[in-house]
Amino acid sequence: MNSFRIAKVIIVVSSLSYLSISFLGNYNSPENIEKRCMLKFEKDFKNNLETSHEEWNQILDLADNNYLKCMGIPQY
Repeated sequence: MNSFRIAKVIIVVSSLSYLSISFLGNYNSPENIEKRCMLKFEKDFKNNLETSHEEWNQILDLADNNYLKCMGIPQY
């Protein structure tokens, strides 16, 4: 009976380890990182009709820098 409990514990720990490694691998894939960054900074790219051309260029530059920072791409 005691060996059955040990086997159950080993199976549960192994399953949880496999699921966590699988989740982290999927979560940190380049496609998913890009999707998260696009959703996070999508609101910055929406053009407001009342903003001037210069102000809009500044907003786009800021959003672009934030996107690159989110993606982990080094900036110059």
